[in-house]
Order: sequence, then structure tokens, then C-alpha cells
Amino acid sequence: MDRDSSHNSDPVVGVLLAGGQARRMGGGDKCLLELAGKPLLAHVMDRLEPQTDKLVLNANGDPARFAKFGMPVIADPVEGFAGPLAGVLAGFTWVRENAPETRWIVTAATDTPFFPADLVARLQEATGGQYPAIALAMSGGRMHPVFGLWPTVLIDDLGEALTSGTRKVLDWTDRHTTVTAEFPDIQIGDTALDPFFNANMPEDLAHAGSLLAESVRP
Repeated sequence: MDRDSSHNSDPVVGVLLAGGQARRMGGGDKCLLELAGKPLLAHVMDRLEPQTDKLVLNANGDPARFAKFGMPVIADPVEGFAGPLAGVLAGFTWVRENAPETRWIVTAATDTPFFPADLVARLQEATGGQYPAIALAMSGGRMHPVFGLWPTVLIDDLGEALTSGTRKVLDWTDRHTTVTAEFPDIQIGDTALDPFFNANMPEDLAHAGSLLAESVRP
């Protein structure tokens, strides 16, 4: 699917991060849990697909369980659940092998169904045309480093950092030009909500379902 023509024409590959262990949800694939009649992952795809030129899914284990979603599934290139940076490197590696002309990937969590529909455009704007520059999302004064725009030229640097033991996103981004984009709360019915609200626990998923029901109430 081609992304919305209002966005910057520089190609962007979207990388959906589902490599975590979802311990607070009891383990398993949190993104496959149902929300308002369809998997949480489907909600996230609906948000990001119009903003990108291609979607890929970063997930470990048997990729067949995601076959119905029609996306390439890419595993972490390092062992031991190395966190979001491993997903970024997986995205970089996929681009190098499949879309080498692509200068950017954008990452998004797969448990966050309300993230902004202008995420990519706002992150691109925040870079001010700088390349390479990393752009990270913020809301309420808090950083959301899983939601970022990443220049693919940093692939080798990130690979070396992960090999040397770097795991925290900000420990790596602090070594590079990094900018932020601040996103305001969104309004769903009578509720003001952080757009990066994520379903960490069963009660969060139930709350997200209530909000979606409220949003379609006549």
C-alpha cells in the first residue's frame, strides 16, 4: 500500500516491534490478543501502514503464526531478547537486503493502538533535514524510544554497539544526533489519553476496548 501522499516522499519502511516476552500479559504474543474484534497487531498495522511504504514485523520464534497478516517477519539478529535496539537492527538488515535505497525506518510498538496518524511526518519534520539524525517520540514530557525514525546508514554502528553489550536505546542514541517530536494527548469521547498508551496488562487491554467502543458511540 502506498502511503498517504501528504507525507514526505523519502521512502520509509515501518518496523513493528513484537520481539518482547510479554511477561505482564502472561507470556506469549501480546500483539495477537483480541481488541474490539480483531488482533491488537491489526490495529497497529492500520495506524502505521498509511504512513510508510512497506511494513515488516520484528518477532522471534516460528514466523508462521503471523502468516495471515501478510508481512515479512524478521527475527532479532542477536540472541537473548536484546530489546528494541535488536528490532531496529533487524529492520536495518532487512532494508539492506531488500530495499537498499531506503534511508529510513520507523519503529512502533505492537501494543499501542492509538499512536498518532502523523507519527512519521512529525518525526521527519523534527529532523530538520539532517541526515543521519535519529528522531524519537515524546508525550507529556516523557520519551518513547520504541517510536523512532532511524537512518539506515547507522546499521554497522548499531551492530557493533549491540555486539559490545549496549542494550538501552538512549545509551546508543546519545552517541548520535538525536532530536525529539512532542505529541499532545488525544481525545477519545470524554477521555484525554496519551497517544502512546500501551496495553501492558490485561486491564490495559480492557481499557483500550472500552475507549474504542466509546469512540464509535453515536
